[in-house]
Amino acid sequence: MDLITARHLKKDFSEKQLIEDVDLIIHEGDKIGLVGVNGSGKSTLLKLIAGVMEPEGGEIVRAAGLRTAYLPQDPAWQDGLTVLEQMRSFLKTDVPEYECRALLSKLGISDPSVPIGTLSGGQKKRAALAAVLAEDADLIILDEPTNHMDTGTIEWLEDRLGEFKGAVMMITHDRYFLERVANRICEIEKGRLVSCEGNYDKFLEEKAQRLSMAMASERKRAAIYKKELRWIHWSAPARTTKSRGRIQRFEELEKAKQSFEDPRLEIGTISSRLGKKIIEIDGISKSFDGRSVIEDFGYTVLRNDRVGIIGPNGCGKTTLLRMIAGELEPDSGAIDIGDTVKIGYFSQETKDPDPSKRLIKYVEDVALNVRTDDGWLSASQMLERFLFPAYTHSVEIGRLSGGERRRLTLLTVLMRAPNVLLLDEPTNDLDIETLTVLEDYLDDFPGAVIAASHDRYFLDRIAVKSFVFTDGGIRQFIGGFSSAMNALDSEKEEEEALKAARKASAAERPQADRGASRRASEGRSKPRFSYNEQREYETIEDEIERLEKASEAIEQQISENSGDYEKLMALTKEKDRTDALLLEKMERWEYLSDLAEKIKAASGR
Repeated sequence: MDLITARHLKKDFSEKQLIEDVDLIIHEGDKIGLVGVNGSGKSTLLKLIAGVMEPEGGEIVRAAGLRTAYLPQDPAWQDGLTVLEQMRSFLKTDVPEYECRALLSKLGISDPSVPIGTLSGGQKKRAALAAVLAEDADLIILDEPTNHMDTGTIEWLEDRLGEFKGAVMMITHDRYFLERVANRICEIEKGRLVSCEGNYDKFLEEKAQRLSMAMASERKRAAIYKKELRWIHWSAPARTTKSRGRIQRFEELEKAKQSFEDPRLEIGTISSRLGKKIIEIDGISKSFDGRSVIEDFGYTVLRNDRVGIIGPNGCGKTTLLRMIAGELEPDSGAIDIGDTVKIGYFSQETKDPDPSKRLIKYVEDVALNVRTDDGWLSASQMLERFLFPAYTHSVEIGRLSGGERRRLTLLTVLMRAPNVLLLDEPTNDLDIETLTVLEDYLDDFPGAVIAASHDRYFLDRIAVKSFVFTDGGIRQFIGGFSSAMNALDSEKEEEEALKAARKASAAERPQADRGASRRASEGRSKPRFSYNEQREYETIEDEIERLEKASEAIEQQISENSGDYEKLMALTKEKDRTDALLLEKMERWEYLSDLAEKIKAASGR
């Protein structure tokens, strides 16, 4: 069944036409991920589909009785309401209070009685998201639902949307989220919509093929155009009817030219010289209102560090970055920063620029010219490299989308030529194209990078080591998000197995004690295998050999799939499980071998 059919949608804004000629059909069960660069019209299209904005051309046909629930990018709040009251004010239907409280709890809001005005922007948005999820809707429309969410909440939302029987249309820049939830990807490209059936990986594959075919077609057109251009220049002034037709075909060839310049953010590396001493963190601690968030943490930042900071909201990630940046003093301990260090801090709490200031003026206030790998670039050229075309340079900042303002702030941070980058939730509001090139930029950045993020893909992509906030303090792990989580999962499994073994041992001890007393009284205390132990001892070496080969095979697959992050994550988790089981079998083999030696010695007396 078709829930929504949109034909030839059009929507203009003063600076540019966002939606030019969009066709879209939403079917039952569709899980649509909408992608495109910031400012391309994604949120505008969602508003049109949700019915909160009317198109200037085309039509939208909705199924009879269609029930929709819409999460805007910036929901409206009412001062004086509690979180629960605010959530219920968004509801179109009567939802039981216990269900509302349960959803708020799942989304990380444990006390729904607090005033909505006391929450952060991200927490406020969760109240609106809870209302959307509570509705009995046929179609859920979500604009950036994962922004400011910690990984546990994002994973819960993935499961929730995966189980939802209705249709979903969403904007998100979380690539793992797209990969796991979406079964269809739509991209807004030059005002039109390109659709791909499948998940995000399938979309990337089809996009590469589409671009390759279009480039081949353009090369053929260019060759014909070059030939016709020579004819135009060399032919006699007199034109026959036939030659006028050829001139018309030449003009059509000229109009058909396609541009394949990469539209993504592109900038050469900008940084200052960095000396030997970077940053030394010595036993720092920080508490707020008697609650300790960081305790006795120490670390020496290395020249080319790529560190990811992981943990739930409110655990202290931003606090740690602010102390390193010098914006916040530790309660105890010290942070010693090298003389040549120039920190660039991209903060999630940075206030938006003056909305009345024009883009070019804002950037020129940072620097009129910047030296890059490609030579000196003017402020105007830097704006163009950050996807701000020349016709937007005189536009007031207040007219930009949230993602465009975030991208503009990132530009000014990099223009100051830092040699240590501190990034606090850098992926919030940035489109996937910008994120991809930011990741490439960080690959070549000749300095240290420390990033706090809930974006699992981003952390797996850039981090070489991870700081994880746990109940026991800040733990350090090698690798990105997936490696750190796999290591913690393995530790948890080992701990649970140990507890189970101790419990079983304690339960068996009274019986074993009675047996030992009986054997002692009868003068027969020889060690021996039980039936199951005997069988286990006979097969355990083959089992160990099998696990060793399995671990080696997985290691080989990991080396062969280093560019496939999704597969790499699964393989790494599988190897951790295999290695944990191998260790368990090795420890068991040692016990059984020792028992076998004792049995042999006892039988020899």
